[in-house]
Amino acid sequence: MKQFLLKFFTWWNSQTFGTQLWTWRFGELVGEDSEGNRYYRTRDGKIDPTLGFERRWVVYNGYAEASRVGPDWHGWLHHTVDVPPTKENYQPREWQKPHQPNLTGTPLAHRPSGSTLASGRRPKATGDYQAWTPPGQ
Repeated sequence: MKQFLLKFFTWWNSQTFGTQLWTWRFGELVGEDSEGNRYYRTRDGKIDPTLGFERRWVVYNGYAEASRVGPDWHGWLHHTVDVPPTKENYQPREWQKPHQPNLTGTPLAHRPSGSTLASGRRPKATGDYQAWTPPGQ
């Protein structure tokens, strides 16, 4: 029962019931990435009359976070390339780093040296800052 309610009322847990129904009726699986996200398009590549082009979407494996889509699939989802990575031999360039999702809010997030989250203590003021005071005080 809990899973049904989560699927029916939340959009951040993979897919809603409406998306699942839409995907079942009109979707065609194109492929899956290394994170387990599944990519779909309208069945037989039909043009959506309201959009004027083929509809493409992703069903996330777990938490729905757009930064979890790698560069190979991002280009296909946004109609930058016509051929999905499963139908071509996509090889990242030598200067491209492996895809990493947005780590903000996680223990692996970037913490610069001046951040209170970096060491747990704020560094001493260096005197290069002058606090603003309102006029007349």
